[in-house]
Amino acid sequence: MDNCVFCKIVAGQIPSATVYEDDDFKAIMDIAPAAKGHVIILSKRHMLSLLEIEEKTASRALIVASKIANAMKKALGCDGINMLQNNGSAAWQSVFHLHIHLIPRFDGDGIIIPWKELSYADGEAAEYAKKIAAQL
Repeated sequence: MDNCVFCKIVAGQIPSATVYEDDDFKAIMDIAPAAKGHVIILSKRHMLSLLEIEEKTASRALIVASKIANAMKKALGCDGINMLQNNGSAAWQSVFHLHIHLIPRFDGDGIIIPWKELSYADGEAAEYAKKIAAQL
């Protein structure tokens, strides 16, 4: 995609600090990190979001994320890691190219991933589950 910043990074047209690369993915340091060590895993094939991913690619993405997360834990000594993947502007996706964020977390780091907790009325969760399951 000519105007996709992540496609340009994957193609080497925009420089990046690369952490990992294979035939399907390139992992780079986020240039606007939530924490030092924040990595973004980019799909080398342009697809807008998780809604377009094939099963094989999805499986590989989780394997790559796990490999990098374990390396982050060893290298940075972090207490935890957030894995975030946003789909659509309502879900905070700002670059419409499939990518996964790995954010190293340290106790008391002050990073907040905000959402307001809601609750279900009696039987409401089961209704949502039924609607979703019917589409599988």
